[in-house]
Amino acid sequence: MQIKSTAFEENGVIPKKYTCDGSDVSPPLSWTKPPSGTKSIALICDDPDAPVGTWVHWVLYGLSPENTALPENVPVQKDSFMGVAKQGINDFHRIGYGGPCPPKGPAHRYFFKIYALDIELNLPAGATKKEVEKVMKGHILAEGQMAGKYGR
Repeated sequence: MQIKSTAFEENGVIPKKYTCDGSDVSPPLSWTKPPSGTKSIALICDDPDAPVGTWVHWVLYGLSPENTALPENVPVQKDSFMGVAKQGINDFHRIGYGGPCPPKGPAHRYFFKIYALDIELNLPAGATKKEVEKVMKGHILAEGQMAGKYGR
C-alpha cells in the first residue's frame, strides 16, 4: 500500500500547522485501495528519533477498508468517528493526534504507517500502540509508510 499527504512530500518538512508549534492538527492523508480480504485499516504515526525512544504521535484503528483517506484535522473523539474508527492514546497521554514537538536540535523523522488487516480490531478507544500492534500481529495483509521531518 502507498500512503501520501497533500501537505508535505515523502521525506519533506512537515508544515508547522501540523506540529505543536502551530495548530497541532492532523495532516490530510490518503492511501491506495487495500487488498481483497481487508476487514479494517489501522494507522500509526511515530518518531523513532525521540531521545527517550520511539515516541507515539497517533494511533488510529477500525477504519473501513472502503475508506482511503483522512481529512485534515481529524476530530479528537473518545468514541468512534467515521463510522467505527477509534483513536488510541499517544505518548502525550491524550487520545488522538499529537503533532511533532521535538526538542531543539536536528530534525526528527515522523513515520505515518498504514496497515490493511484481515480482522476488525475489537479494542476500545484509547488503546496504546503496543495493544494495537499485539492484536494486529499475524493479521497484516499489506502495509505502507511515508515519512516527514520536523526540527526546531
